[in-house]
Amino acid sequence: MKAALAFDTSNYTTSIACFSPTVHAQARKLLEVPAGALGLRQQDALFQHVRQLPELAEELLGTRQLELCAVGASVAPREAEGSYMPCFLAGAGQGRVTAKALNVPFFPWSHQQGHLAAAAWSAGRTELLDRPFLAWHLSGGTTELLKAEPLGRAVTAEVIGGTTDISAGQLIDRTGVLLELDFPAGKALDALSREAAGKQSPFAVKTDGRHFSLSGMENKVKALVEAGEEPKEIARFVLDTLAGVLQRVTTAVQNEYPGLPVLCSGGVASNTRVRYVLTEFCQAVFSAPEYAADNAMGAAILTYREWEAQYG
Repeated sequence: MKAALAFDTSNYTTSIACFSPTVHAQARKLLEVPAGALGLRQQDALFQHVRQLPELAEELLGTRQLELCAVGASVAPREAEGSYMPCFLAGAGQGRVTAKALNVPFFPWSHQQGHLAAAAWSAGRTELLDRPFLAWHLSGGTTELLKAEPLGRAVTAEVIGGTTDISAGQLIDRTGVLLELDFPAGKALDALSREAAGKQSPFAVKTDGRHFSLSGMENKVKALVEAGEEPKEIARFVLDTLAGVLQRVTTAVQNEYPGLPVLCSGGVASNTRVRYVLTEFCQAVFSAPEYAADNAMGAAILTYREWEAQYG
């Protein structure tokens, strides 16, 4: 069976994946972030990717007998002109060299396209890639509401809403640092919030229907920490507020685009509260948790689909 191989070297995760209709597997490893830090410098992330790619390739391909038909990689954060982040050079370079060595085609993708493809596939809704839909890309660096459409066998997306300042993931991680949680803080904050009674009412985030700001929330969190509020209550406050504003914006946009399904992708989309609220009130479709965080599976899926269309 022919299969596609793909690489994704994002801000905090090194990923390699292979995909065919009968074979799908991935190897992933988080980058190491010093305790108390709010992230990594790009040169440090790039160095760690270069160091981790060989061991992940061995983990994924060492015992598998695959006939690789194409190679893909995430080469930029988004499709937009000028979208660039040095850490993606590691996966893009490895992908191009591998494709050349194997004499197979190379297909470049954006990190965001990969997220959408992995979310649709892992939710059992691959057909969404062949029709228009709405999507949230909720991650450490992005909180964007997208209107997505087919682009050949791939998908293209237009930003129609989201945050105007910090992302949902940044709010979560900055809260985690204040609460002395490991970085990235998504899983730990989620678990902590489930112990809370919900003493704090959600913050009234202002929105124009499509866009909203979370910087005021960050200031409120700092005030709660300084006032000695329990960490579990702060965690619940942050996630209740975030889920609430996402629900309000999603509902508003669904009224503008009636009938379009809503797909949620990105690491923040694995949060328990966000998943419950958007599923219950907006009938949103979510990526499987293991494919919500940064991964190369989406790029592998798109690579196989494009190879099949052109050469299969």
